[in-house]
Amino acid sequence: MYRLPASPPLRLLAVTALVVLLAGCDKIPGLGPDPRVAQREEEAKAIGGACRHALRGLEDCYMLNPKAAKASVFAGWKDMDAYMRENKIEGAPSVLGNAEKPERKGSGAEIETETRDPAASRSRS
Repeated sequence: MYRLPASPPLRLLAVTALVVLLAGCDKIPGLGPDPRVAQREEEAKAIGGACRHALRGLEDCYMLNPKAAKASVFAGWKDMDAYMRENKIEGAPSVLGNAEKPERKGSGAEIETETRDPAASRSRS
């Protein structure tokens, strides 16, 4: 029943083996980055790239997307700028600000509606 203490080289070997095994495992919960954070960063980079392709400035992009991380938006904008310059791609102007809104006159009292024909609303058997 008497156990001999483990020798220091054996203990060192066991610890080294454990460290090597755990270093290759990236699926341990809590050790890797949160996937939601990575997804938000990628979305912000995509927003920045889309803003650059739409010929928007960074300030406009920040204003239109206040919840997106500014650093990631800038990284996406810069990457898209380099890509567009390298491949000589022209941007596509955004139509978001160019859409004209119909003018509303007065309150809702002047809105015309169709009259409903009581005979047409009956169900047919």
